Amino acid sequence: MNKEAIEYHIRGLLEAIGEDPDREGLKETPARVAEMFSEVLEGMNYTNHEIAEMFGKTFESPSNGPDDVVVMKDITIFSYCEHHFALMYDMAVNVAYIPHGRVLGLSKIARICDMAAKRLQLQERIGKDIAEIISEAAGTPDVAVMIRGNHSCMTARGIRNTNARTTTLTCTGRFKEDASLREMVRFD
Repeated sequence: MNKEAIEYHIRGLLEAIGEDPDREGLKETPARVAEMFSEVLEGMNYTNHEIAEMFGKTFESPSNGPDDVVVMKDITIFSYCEHHFALMYDMAVNVAYIPHGRVLGLSKIARICDMAAKRLQLQERIGKDIAEIISEAAGTPDVAVMIRGNHSCMTARGIRNTNARTTTLTCTGRFKEDASLREMVRFD
């Protein structure tokens, strides 16, 4: 990420909206925004494969039954909409997968969700990315990801509908075929 270019363009943006980038409250804003972008968009530095490698710590599964399912719910994330640079907030992710001999460390599931969201994104793509990364990291084709969240491009601008929440579901493998498995990933 080119922080110098971000600073330059944020300064230009401040000027374009009629602000004085040299006034006391804004002097350091371009640098702060550049630092913020490097943090909140960190996931843009990595492919899904690289994220799977970073957070792919697995352990032998204590059982290998075909009905064993790992479910983690209410993982908190946020992201930025690629259409408006608007914040997607109050987002919760539910992840389920069927182990095929190995299980992921639980914190790795949350870290994968966090890193996949740290990109200019669409909610639908976040779910797809998380499913792809979990599948590779855990070595399983059977993954489901449900995301629920608010989008400031809906709540703070445009239609300004503050109650609108978006829910997306991404399923692979057995979750795509079996409705009872999909129920495990639903929000309570």
